[in-house]
Amino acid sequence: MLEINHVTKVFFPGTVNEKVALEDINLKVNEGDVISVIGSNGSGKSTLFNMIAGTFPVTSGTIKLDSKDITKEKEYKRAFYMGRIFQDPTKGTSGNMSIKDNLSLSLTKGMKGLKFSYNNKKKAQFEELLKPIHLSDRLEDNVGLLSGGQRQALTLIMACLSKPRLLLLDEHTAALDPENARIVMELTKQYITKEKLTAMMVTHNMQFAIEFGNRLIMMDEGHIIMDVSGEEKKNLTIPILIERFKSLSKKEYTSDEGLLTH
Repeated sequence: MLEINHVTKVFFPGTVNEKVALEDINLKVNEGDVISVIGSNGSGKSTLFNMIAGTFPVTSGTIKLDSKDITKEKEYKRAFYMGRIFQDPTKGTSGNMSIKDNLSLSLTKGMKGLKFSYNNKKKAQFEELLKPIHLSDRLEDNVGLLSGGQRQALTLIMACLSKPRLLLLDEHTAALDPENARIVMELTKQYITKEKLTAMMVTHNMQFAIEFGNRLIMMDEGHIIMDVSGEEKKNLTIPILIERFKSLSKKEYTSDEGLLTH
């Protein structure tokens, strides 16, 4: 499905500010995989997502999706078949448009032209989609009136509605309070299962990482240092993750605070 082969990303090459953010990354994501990605700050998690999404060009290596080489494909073209939800709830929706219009736009994603007719059938579909977040009666309200949690939940619905080949969740609960983060995570699991999506989620919440999906990847200093799935992942706990990180990264820490925040 997704193949990342020997991908390296160097920022400011040849200068005093040269920074190797990813070094010789190899990763295969299978159809239906739901992967948690964890690691300390600066480990390369967001850079990895930016490479997959096409936000920044790779320095070397290749990225393939469904056997097609997309290494040099522009971000806006990848956006037709990839979904990405950011930490900031305002990034995935248009605040000066209604909930109805935001949902309508998500349905046109990947279509040639904006051929879309809003009718009673679509209205009923949207109301059903919005029931879990209690917004069924607010289709005409502007998205800017919603809370951060409601807006992020709407972004999630919109991303899943477009049925992307790959869904990238970039710390999408980090800006929310614990209760809204929990609600959005439950919705995330439900929609990914319902739509049978392939997804990757960057998170600092180790409990979410353990509970989410069938596979967990740990990164450190631009490398993937752990990739577990199946029973091994099911048996993970937060203390085990911390110990594995200490062992694999071969570093000394005065406390667990700076490791993998949860």
